Amino acid sequence: MSYKKVYLNPKKEESLKRFHPWVFSGAIHHIDGVPEEGEIVEIYDSAKKFLALGHCQIGSIAVRILTFDQEPVDQAFWEKRIAVAYQLRKQLQLITNQNNTYRLIHGEGDHLPGLIVDIYGNTAVMQAHSPGMHVQREALALALKNVLGDALENVYYKSEGTLPFKAGLDAENTYLIGGQNVSNVALENGLQFHVDWVKGQKTGFFVDQRENRCLLEKYAKDRKVLNMFAYTGGFSCYAMRGGAQCVHSVDSSAKAIDLTDANIALNFPDDLRHQSFTEDAFKYLEQMGGAYDLIILDPPAFAKHRQVLRNALQGYRKLNAAAMAKIQAGGILFTFSCSQVVSKEDFRLAVFSAAAQSGRRVKILHQLTQPADHPINIYHPEGEYLKGLVLQVE
Repeated sequence: MSYKKVYLNPKKEESLKRFHPWVFSGAIHHIDGVPEEGEIVEIYDSAKKFLALGHCQIGSIAVRILTFDQEPVDQAFWEKRIAVAYQLRKQLQLITNQNNTYRLIHGEGDHLPGLIVDIYGNTAVMQAHSPGMHVQREALALALKNVLGDALENVYYKSEGTLPFKAGLDAENTYLIGGQNVSNVALENGLQFHVDWVKGQKTGFFVDQRENRCLLEKYAKDRKVLNMFAYTGGFSCYAMRGGAQCVHSVDSSAKAIDLTDANIALNFPDDLRHQSFTEDAFKYLEQMGGAYDLIILDPPAFAKHRQVLRNALQGYRKLNAAAMAKIQAGGILFTFSCSQVVSKEDFRLAVFSAAAQSGRRVKILHQLTQPADHPINIYHPEGEYLKGLVLQVE
């Protein structure tokens, strides 16, 4: 198979020799030919030595590396990569009669940069974050079906909001496989959840908090719980099962609160311990008084690029300071950042500053991250995005 060739400037191959999966536009000397958006290209150093194969695209990340070997990127290639990822999820025991919700493909972490696939029961929700994966969407859907077999009945493609705007790809959210009589109820650790992958955020559910929700359940017994930024009510359901005295779910989105209420009703029908509120987080925290002794702060990403990092850190400080000032003595605070550009050190410093501002004594009980079905390619530390702390506030 013949691919167009990309040649790098002198000494710009070092990151590829360390297996980093991106080539930046500034590293490129020239390209033989004019590749189309998302086309597979070969990468060579300035001495014309082969380095890698990857998807070409417009923007600062000019190529996303698929393989460092000279091999055909064909249907067998996609199926092999997906099969390796699927085997790992089996080893993690994520596919059981108590759980059918997990991330199957986590981009660079599974050596498929630009691709996300989450599994909800017999449905795969696929997101392309690169033009190359968009171009390959039909082949990828077929590969998913061939690897998962009868366990997979539907593949929903949801990339309208994730592909680079400059690419002009006009992606359409649609079912690539199946789509008839689809159940949107998925099972996570014995709890049922309605997942709205058509209109909901991301792929419809925050799979990455699964293990952290389990940890919260252990702390919930007899506590008064506040779940801020509730979205689908995942933390709320685990707190209810953990024996919380009461659980209050807060989100600024009425649609999110409707979904939370539906998930509570699915698992705990007619249970009066739960109440939900459609309210701005900062306003609610300011007015709430000292009613809670377990608070979850799991906001959406405050910073999606470095230009707004400073404002994001101020937001985390303000949010955590408000919660620490109001939580009951001995209370437990679960606090998170899913902003990729916010490092663990930055986040911890923001929470430290919030603690100092509150004047409370604070202990770190746990330091949290993303689960193993969101693996981090060791050569691509940018893949580590979720960080969290569990604190006791005295």
